[in-house]
Amino acid sequence: MSVARKAPRKKLVSEINVVPYIDVMLVLLVVFMVTAPLLMQGVKVDLPDAPSAPIEDTDDEPLIVSVRADGTYYLNLGKDEKEAKPLSEIRDTVAKVLRQKPKTPVLVWGDTDAKYGLIVGTMTQLQQAGAPSVGLVTEPPQE
Repeated sequence: MSVARKAPRKKLVSEINVVPYIDVMLVLLVVFMVTAPLLMQGVKVDLPDAPSAPIEDTDDEPLIVSVRADGTYYLNLGKDEKEAKPLSEIRDTVAKVLRQKPKTPVLVWGDTDAKYGLIVGTMTQLQQAGAPSVGLVTEPPQE
């Protein structure tokens, strides 16, 4: 007669194996880091080169009004941001946004070849819409 020995039972582990979750998280992090710069959309304008200080970083996404050299206006808001809009419609839209979020920064991207009067007229209309200050976007000079 043989005596059968029972093997000691292993204790159950109730901890989650986090290694696969960390792997997935790192892959997603790399994917988002690569795709984030590609998500910046807007209308192509040639910004003037000028030395300037960067604007203060806020949590609110700025409203950007683009002015092309041919006198067309674009607003980077909503799904139809690549569609030219009249300045009066842009002023009304900016006024609505600023009533909801008064701290939203308002910026103007003016093409280098755009007439000075177009840029100043845009800034005036944006101030009438309720923007306390309107910033101009420039590119740093190439050295």
